[in-house]
Amino acid sequence: MPGMFASALILTGPTACGKTALALDLAARVGGEIVALDSMTVYRGMDVGTAKPRADERARVPHHLLDVLDPWESLTVAWWLERAGAACADISARGKRPIFVGGTPFYLKALLHGLFDGPPADAGLRATLEAEAARDGNAALHARLAAVDARTAARLHPNDVRRVVRALEVHALTGKPISDWQQTWDTPSFTPVVMPQAANIPGVVLELPREALYERINRRVDGMLAAGWLDEVRRLRALPRPLSREARQALGYRELLEWLDAGGDWGATVELIRTHTRQFAKRQLTWFRHLPALVPVPADAPDAQERVLTAWGF
Repeated sequence: MPGMFASALILTGPTACGKTALALDLAARVGGEIVALDSMTVYRGMDVGTAKPRADERARVPHHLLDVLDPWESLTVAWWLERAGAACADISARGKRPIFVGGTPFYLKALLHGLFDGPPADAGLRATLEAEAARDGNAALHARLAAVDARTAARLHPNDVRRVVRALEVHALTGKPISDWQQTWDTPSFTPVVMPQAANIPGVVLELPREALYERINRRVDGMLAAGWLDEVRRLRALPRPLSREARQALGYRELLEWLDAGGDWGATVELIRTHTRQFAKRQLTWFRHLPALVPVPADAPDAQERVLTAWGF
């Protein structure tokens, strides 16, 4: 699999920093096709709220790993890595260059360093932990995680029940915190279970001053709502099958689903989406800082394209 990524490039950065527009121009210059580095644009019907590239943008440059799952299906990083490798092989075979564009940090980390597979899921243990969260509250389950793995608890929100459960599951099954496993995964000498280090893929991370980025995020949320985001969520809610746990966790969708279910203060809901999106961007920036292979480029620089091309080795 590492050879599949040999000619690939990476353009990443926090949400709303301008990756899509810049990637379209760069792809045209280097003969590239875009592979979505995103855990939510894979879902059909989740278009407005994920800032999925428009039809005209996808006609301009071929895109891969968009609209490949129904919103009731689950997605794992292992599934994504396998299909990303296949997409890169197909793109390269046609004499084009794969460009990973997106901002899902865990996928980016797996692409660069390989994947810690961990023990297989234990359905009974998961059911017990999920029932505990439902009975005692998410905060109680999160506190239990903090007692055995403070590092993981510090980076997971109490409402991220899926990942809290997985962290507790790994600890219960291996006797070792998942943060220890993931630290090992980051060690260069460690050979991951699923795939070895993919390659030295040239990567760029777009940066913006924090206040400018947060202002962009606020405007984007307002623009998405004006473009029919709530109606999109209504359509998803009316599907014959409920959204998967993964799809329901998408930024903004969870808050809008809760508002549709329970009502409440619309203005407060909108502000909550803005706040959660800014918090996510802050977490993205923390992840990117721990990936030293990425070359920072100011997203608003007049010569941003040239800087990215130089960092990519052109």
